[in-house]
Amino acid sequence: MFNEMIGWTGNILFAICGIPQVIKTYKTKSAKDLSILFLWLWLAGEVLTFMYIINGDLETGSVHWPLYFNYIVNIFMACFLIYAKYIYPKKYSSVP
Repeated sequence: MFNEMIGWTGNILFAICGIPQVIKTYKTKSAKDLSILFLWLWLAGEVLTFMYIINGDLETGSVHWPLYFNYIVNIFMACFLIYAKYIYPKKYSSVP
């Protein structure tokens, strides 16, 4: 039970650490200071590690809900920031 609590706590912290950036990007409608290479590497790492965990769980018959929560939240955040990086400059540009 204690180990599960540690897992949930750590993964919740990892899952929410990107929220301030997502909020800032959404409010300012700007992702210009974010590295597109960082965003794509972050997304690829999240997706591949999530697949690894799911595959391992299928092989062992276990389920790591805290990890699933973390990776799903991070995949959505990375996708939003990539979307913002490409769309916001076109949609909210002050140049006519």
